[in-house]
Amino acid sequence: MTSPAPGCPVPHEVGVVPLSGPRFHTDPHSLYREMRRDHGPVAAVELPGGIPAWLVLGYREMHQVTNSPELFPRDVGLWNQWPNIPPDWPLLPMVGSPMPSIYFTAGAEHRRHLAMVEPALESVDPFELRRVCEGLADRLIDSFCGRGEADLVADFAEPLPVLVLAWLLGFPDAEGPGLARAMKLLADGGADAQAAHLRFMQYMQHLLARKKAAPGDDLVSRMLAHPAPFTDEEYVNDLMAVTAAGHLPTADWLVNSVRLMLTDDRFAAALGGGRRSVDQAMNEVLWEDAPTSILAGRWAARDTRLADKTIRAGDLLLLGLAAANTDPHVRQSVGNATHTGNSAHFAFSHGEYRCPFPAQQIAETIARTGIEVLLDRLPDIDLAVPAQNLVRRPSPFLRGMTSLPVVFTPVRALGGFQ
Repeated sequence: MTSPAPGCPVPHEVGVVPLSGPRFHTDPHSLYREMRRDHGPVAAVELPGGIPAWLVLGYREMHQVTNSPELFPRDVGLWNQWPNIPPDWPLLPMVGSPMPSIYFTAGAEHRRHLAMVEPALESVDPFELRRVCEGLADRLIDSFCGRGEADLVADFAEPLPVLVLAWLLGFPDAEGPGLARAMKLLADGGADAQAAHLRFMQYMQHLLARKKAAPGDDLVSRMLAHPAPFTDEEYVNDLMAVTAAGHLPTADWLVNSVRLMLTDDRFAAALGGGRRSVDQAMNEVLWEDAPTSILAGRWAARDTRLADKTIRAGDLLLLGLAAANTDPHVRQSVGNATHTGNSAHFAFSHGEYRCPFPAQQIAETIARTGIEVLLDRLPDIDLAVPAQNLVRRPSPFLRGMTSLPVVFTPVRALGGFQ
């Protein structure tokens, strides 16, 4: 079988599964189980607009792809579908375009960016980070604690990571809320998303200019102090990548963990402040309800085989992180907490292009601190609607809540942020 001409659809060997539909966010575990049964550990899928790709469902195959950066690099420039991708393709922001940033480069160029970004993230003082997270969580809770009701997505989980990231980056306090609004509009993907993306970029451009003129004790200044030369475009792209990657996944990790604790009797004790239960809930979410279900992507550097499928040079492979976590080769059942303390999940991807470890630690500190402060301040918090009425974000890629309405006994605001 000859390779297709550049831009031609991938000649899938089996039935193609549309990567859309409500089951990706209402019943994903059953859907992945059926896909694995019918198509094996690697399935041919179709993205909106008839764009072909491969979805990696198997745990072993996920290890094979993520541990083979030369065969399966994260190099979107290799994609054999570029001639078929319209400029307004809705998944383009998710898949990406070739650009000089830590997220959209491969090989030596990716490692060059990582060598600048990772040490800057690693230098964050965990105790100071915890203190700032507690103060910002208290400030957000103060804004709704007297009402006796709140939407934990809009009122708490979405703004908290952005405000913490604004502090890490060195934004003036007054600009944190504006950055949070821009990130929310960007994440919502509505009519204002493009304008919000432009504002997001402008925030980073202005911040970079300020830190070049007057460095401080912050992430941007530490990136600028790295000895290797980078252009302003590279700095801005990396700052946008770090902030975007740290925003919605952290917010969804927090919200999905709180949802689990409010709907599962196993975690009822946590509502009294049991911190071990918070850790257990957060770890279970990474296995079964992780913020990123499908990650784009990897592109085959040459023709190869993966499981029983023929992968052509330039084919897009989507990483089915949630599906791999429930592969029966590593999981006998789902939802029974047998993975307590086990961190061999793919929630942060794996291999050379995984989420940098210090970024994982920062996200964990933000999410855990937010949950602990919330349960400490509002110990009788409960869902305001039946659990079955909660709505997931309508995306096969991202697994968060559109809202999490709760009720509680009104309490007085603490006031201030020290």
